[in-house]
Amino acid sequence: MPEIVCVLSELSGKVFRVKKGKEDLKRGDLCIIESELGGDLAVVVDDSSEVCVHQKATKDAVKFIRKATEEDEKKFKWLRKKEKKAFDFCLNRIKSRNLPMKLVRIRYFFDEKKGIFYYTADGRIDFRELVKDLAKEFKMRIEMRQVGVRDEAKMIGGLGVCGRSLCCFSFMKNFEPVTIQKAKKQQIVINPKKISGLCGRLMCCLAFEVESRGRLYTEEDKVEED
Repeated sequence: MPEIVCVLSELSGKVFRVKKGKEDLKRGDLCIIESELGGDLAVVVDDSSEVCVHQKATKDAVKFIRKATEEDEKKFKWLRKKEKKAFDFCLNRIKSRNLPMKLVRIRYFFDEKKGIFYYTADGRIDFRELVKDLAKEFKMRIEMRQVGVRDEAKMIGGLGVCGRSLCCFSFMKNFEPVTIQKAKKQQIVINPKKISGLCGRLMCCLAFEVESRGRLYTEEDKVEED
């Protein structure tokens, strides 16, 4: 039996490889995997394909905690509801205190002892009074974490100009530097509206396609020279 299975996170919608060990996991099973929030609910989507169980994939595998129970399912749904209520409360406090920041997302830890409040802002924000409001209301540790506009798009998701889900939301783990030179190398018309993503920055796919397109143009140039 393969040690690796692929699971789909119900929180982020991303696919992860999981090292299951001796646990009997098959397609459709719910399980809890390790995450920065102490645990994430996921469903097994692949337990046999070569792409999933390839040995080289073990180094990127996420830790398997245990199979999920019905109570676990209920708790994750309950946490999502709590996060929505916390979002509305925090948004009201931000407006009341006239803070120049944009609330992006809230995530509760599985043990309910801590909440991370993600936000964007142009500079540093004095949110000490806001944290006091949140701690008093929710009775937990509060962490305010500033993110960039690309991270915001990665968290929220959306559709790109291609009509598909944003690359950063669907499969990207890390951001690569994207420069205008990569667009010029592909002979793309430099129109900011057409080469910028929802985040307002250059589209990540420019970095993905520059190598293949660059090779194509080089081969065409050689043909013309011959």
